[in-house]
Amino acid sequence: MPSNWVNQAIAKIDADYQRSADTHLIKLDLPQLNGVDIYLKDESTHPTGSLKHRLARSLFLYSLCNGWITQTTTIIESSSGSTAVSEAYFARLIGLPFIAVMPSTTAKKKIQQIEFYGGQCHFVDNSNQMYAESERLAKELNGHYMDQFTFAERATDWRGNNNIADSIFIQMQREPHPIPHWIVMSPGTGGTSATIGRYIRYQQLSTQLCVVDPENSVFYDYFHSGDKTLTGQKGSKIEGIGRPRVEPSFIAGVVDEMHKIPDGASIATMQWLETLIGRKTGASTGTNLYGALLLATRMQQQGQAGSIVTLICDAGERYLDTYYNPQWIEDNIGCFKQFEQQLSDFNQSGLLSPLDC
Repeated sequence: MPSNWVNQAIAKIDADYQRSADTHLIKLDLPQLNGVDIYLKDESTHPTGSLKHRLARSLFLYSLCNGWITQTTTIIESSSGSTAVSEAYFARLIGLPFIAVMPSTTAKKKIQQIEFYGGQCHFVDNSNQMYAESERLAKELNGHYMDQFTFAERATDWRGNNNIADSIFIQMQREPHPIPHWIVMSPGTGGTSATIGRYIRYQQLSTQLCVVDPENSVFYDYFHSGDKTLTGQKGSKIEGIGRPRVEPSFIAGVVDEMHKIPDGASIATMQWLETLIGRKTGASTGTNLYGALLLATRMQQQGQAGSIVTLICDAGERYLDTYYNPQWIEDNIGCFKQFEQQLSDFNQSGLLSPLDC
């Protein structure tokens, strides 16, 4: 039988959810596309500013209902930032200490937000070190390692309502093409793509799921090889997505197609999107949208009509010192003029022209 504290903690999280509205679905104004509509599910409007708010809520409820968290438990999570921000929010909501284990290169704004919610930041030099260090801290402090990379795919009810897939299809009901031809998602834990892919199959929908992976991530290679032992030596430069190992929550069997997106394309598309919607987004949104434009180009060339849905993962204000800093881009990404030119051509033709390289 759960304790009164556990009941109260779950009630607080449920009340917080009840106070929250759903996120908007934005239709992009792209008259150069003929018969293909692109939509962005704007997850940046959650209370903690990102898609990971949904995941953090689910992880806390999952852990509470499993009996893993008590009123004296310290919560530990390995994260590149956004999940930690959201988990710090929920930890404060139910009165628990929180420690985020994260790369030292994490955007300063995310660090400030974690600390604003009362969390502590514990830094490692490389993202590969997060897992072991989180486990060590949990053992040392008799805490609970939330482990988003393992539990993301099972903490969310992909069959029922109130998940992101269900929300997308409800919001699309009055659109010209209400059943999306494609949904495009980039993987961090892999949990969101697992939820969307499973929901599509469970509802017997014709929608296909395309997953777009950044550089220095092994998900794309695993999808094509089936080798779960793949590892990478570098961390992704697109915060929040891409992993140097095959995470347990990434379910390749629900994915129809994958693309590897160059980091330069992610940055260029992120900046291009600002000219369309008048506000900044994170680089993972650029990854998502570039993948959607690749699919829109193919649909145009094949004479297909339909809709494509992808996500705004978080707001760009978190990245003013990185993705919106020309010196940081020069030092970490390099020249991406070829992608800027490609998007400029798209403005005229509605097609992403092939690159020379």
